[in-house]
Amino acid sequence: MSRVVHPIEQESFRRLRARLDTSGLPPLTRAVVERVIHSAADLEYADDLVMTEEDLVTAHAALHAGAPVVVDVEMVAAGITRRETVCRLRDAVAGDGLTRSAHAVRLAYEQVGPGALWVIGCAPTALEELLTLDASPALVIGLPVGFVGAAESKAALRESGLPAVSNVSEKGGSAVAAAALNALLYHPISAEENQ
Repeated sequence: MSRVVHPIEQESFRRLRARLDTSGLPPLTRAVVERVIHSAADLEYADDLVMTEEDLVTAHAALHAGAPVVVDVEMVAAGITRRETVCRLRDAVAGDGLTRSAHAVRLAYEQVGPGALWVIGCAPTALEELLTLDASPALVIGLPVGFVGAAESKAALRESGLPAVSNVSEKGGSAVAAAALNALLYHPISAEENQ
């Protein structure tokens, strides 16, 4: 089923591209950068986001092959428009040195196992907990927001060597994390991926 793009969204992307030349970026990187910028109306993300096209190609294939999508909070889930997600925050409890968000990551990993796409847009502790697991993710979209632990957790994600989309600053949030995943969902499947 093809996605119908509303004229307001078309005009928004036209204006974005008039202000920022993304034409030199590889296709999936461009899609993620543009959709994140669009979701926040923040051109600074062009210099703040960190990802590799190779990781995005692999994640795109896994996503379109049906890999599970795990989110840290319902606000991220609400922003992902074309895929069911797993969010275990309602089942989680804080304790034993774990935040609710960290416990929710453990519960979600028990449910989905390795190979999922993880979309973390709220809690740095969720991202920190994911890094302690042997989750073998297809991709980690690690874009938690905040003044405490957000930049540090994203730096730890980059240092981990896991396939990831992150950013350097304290910025982030549910909308931008969902936007990064949506960019992969909306991008067409290439002929190579169909083989």
